[in-house]
Amino acid sequence: MPSARQAAVQHYDEMRLAGGLARAHYQPLEQWLASMPPERVEEKRREADLLFHRVGITFAVYGDQAGAERLIPFDTIPRIIPMNEWEMLARGLRQRVDALNRFLHDIYHEQKILRAGVIPAEQVLTNEAYQVSMIGLELPNHVYSHIAGIDLIRHEDGSYYVLEDNLRTPSGVSYMLENRKMMMRLFPELFARQPVQPVEHYPGLLLRTLRDAAPRQLREPTVVVLTPGQYNSAYFEHAFLAQQMGVELVEGADLLVKDGYVYMRTTGGRQRVDVIYRRVDDPYLDPLAFRPDSLLGVPGLLSVVRAGNVALANAMGTGVADDKSTYPYVPDMIRFYLGEEPILANVPTWQCKRPDDLELVLDRLPELVVKEVQGSGGYGMLIGPTATKAEIAAFRQRLQADPANYIAQPTLSLSTCPTFVEQGIAPRHIDLRPFVLSGDEVRLVPGGLTRVALKEGSLVVNSSQGGGTKDTWIVDAEAAPDEPSESSPNPLSDASKSQSQEQG
Repeated sequence: MPSARQAAVQHYDEMRLAGGLARAHYQPLEQWLASMPPERVEEKRREADLLFHRVGITFAVYGDQAGAERLIPFDTIPRIIPMNEWEMLARGLRQRVDALNRFLHDIYHEQKILRAGVIPAEQVLTNEAYQVSMIGLELPNHVYSHIAGIDLIRHEDGSYYVLEDNLRTPSGVSYMLENRKMMMRLFPELFARQPVQPVEHYPGLLLRTLRDAAPRQLREPTVVVLTPGQYNSAYFEHAFLAQQMGVELVEGADLLVKDGYVYMRTTGGRQRVDVIYRRVDDPYLDPLAFRPDSLLGVPGLLSVVRAGNVALANAMGTGVADDKSTYPYVPDMIRFYLGEEPILANVPTWQCKRPDDLELVLDRLPELVVKEVQGSGGYGMLIGPTATKAEIAAFRQRLQADPANYIAQPTLSLSTCPTFVEQGIAPRHIDLRPFVLSGDEVRLVPGGLTRVALKEGSLVVNSSQGGGTKDTWIVDAEAAPDEPSESSPNPLSDASKSQSQEQG
């Protein structure tokens, strides 16, 4: 495996082969770019910014002293994936989310995987995201994470790796939908050059998935979206998805518990609620059961969930499965529950709570990426190759003081995609977050949210850290001959061999 500093230079180019020729699925875009006057491109970029502002596609950054909402930068060069490659990814995503949902059902019921020693019991039972209130509760279809966002990256070898599982309240799908709408409005001629798979039916699939979670058989179960309110960083998405599905957007104060059911206050009186698509974290959902100071939740909500009279999507307690310290065990979950080899590989991961792993991480801190196990949004992490000596020294102290709070991974060279920057078109690093919907069946739209690190050389794609987004195109075109197959060996496996043997 190349060193972390080499990985920062070498990368997989999504658009071009090693000799500079465009890959087959990018050739129509290359021809269009060559024919596009630069002034028209700049005009369209300004038009996109104006339209995003008008629609209100902004996000807030917690801790921002200015308190202003920001526009997520949108890049007008799409990220393109050929259909045969997407089909492999979709199989891997279905397999992974299926195993994760089986794991969640198991740890709240028979705990077979813990008794078998595949995962240490303390890893689960002492995890702060484990909800004892969910023990023994039967959920429709045994689904806990109805909406999952799985973060994928592509390494220099051309293979995809799962970087992170988001099973609690994954966000970003509204930007996927609005990016597509924007591209079709600005550049309709591009869509005439090659068939791009649609994504606009996602809200309909989401509504069907939420209705599948209803605790009782109803023709039209009442679904609502529960938001923390307009000051939440993802409030635009909450309002957008409620509007697109044709359901009510509510805050905790709009709901009440009475006689064992949840009701919504409306101008016509109380209306019973059957499914709550909640965008509020577990500790704030019910002040009677969790944080008594929470003004975001509904007093008594947990009792109604326990009685089976309302469904939450996603369910409480899903966070134990997307904790970064649980992530290394997902391949073992797939083997244990499905009897299959993982289609999508993990990134090698060292758990700093283990003395041997901690020693290795401290020795190689300038080479590695170190993350908090409960962290998100690009916060609380160290990217060794780009950090200063002072930053590394300070992080070393934090790591030594609380090693169980961190995991470490090699610095992978995220693939690059052409991106409009001030100097023109230049490669920038990207990742991909497809969204997997689990109900009576598993549903995906072809694509996902492509996030791009707009700063030259940066590997941090999070919007809160200056990242932007791109439209993601799945096209019916053959992959270039050098594309890896799902049966390709995992070139990173040697780096993780020692810790996988310990886990086994």
